[in-house]
Amino acid sequence: RGFAKDPALVLNFYNERRRDVAAAKPNAAHIGLAELEKDFDVTIITQNIDDLHERGGSTNVLHLHGEIFKMRSVADDETIYEIRGDINVGDLDEKGIQLRPFIVWFEEPVPMMEKAAPLLHNCDYFIVIGTSLQVYPAASLLHYAPTFLPKFIIDKKIPEIGNYINLTKIEMPATEGVRELRKLIVG
Repeated sequence: RGFAKDPALVLNFYNERRRDVAAAKPNAAHIGLAELEKDFDVTIITQNIDDLHERGGSTNVLHLHGEIFKMRSVADDETIYEIRGDINVGDLDEKGIQLRPFIVWFEEPVPMMEKAAPLLHNCDYFIVIGTSLQVYPAASLLHYAPTFLPKFIIDKKIPEIGNYINLTKIEMPATEGVRELRKLIVG
């Protein structure tokens, strides 16, 4: 609704976010997760729209809510373009339709959930890091994890999540918690 009301304002907001992300650097948690690829087939399922996992070295990242360095047509969510600069009112796709950030906005479907949920049935561990578990549908991934599957949650303040079987809580910042996780699953 905000984009329909004032597209320039929304585009500027995301242009500023794109600049912020470009200036950011991966932290020890991003790098530590990438290092797990030495021992495991790792898929990162993230709500984050940045590319810090990729820059940290992860090679298999699924972005649930889109990617800040991509854009798409307002009318077509299948045709995606790379973007490093700004998107402005009047920037059009080859069909003459306004471009917008490749971001899932409120009230829009989260199509990558269809790819993410089945992954939980073929994994050895399910690890949740740095989330309040309040943003749905992403928070529902914990419910898709099979009961027998070892689950870990890493957060400096773990939210109330109810009773889950095979759940290990690591109450630390992600940068420290990923190190602790590695000790638990790799040795």
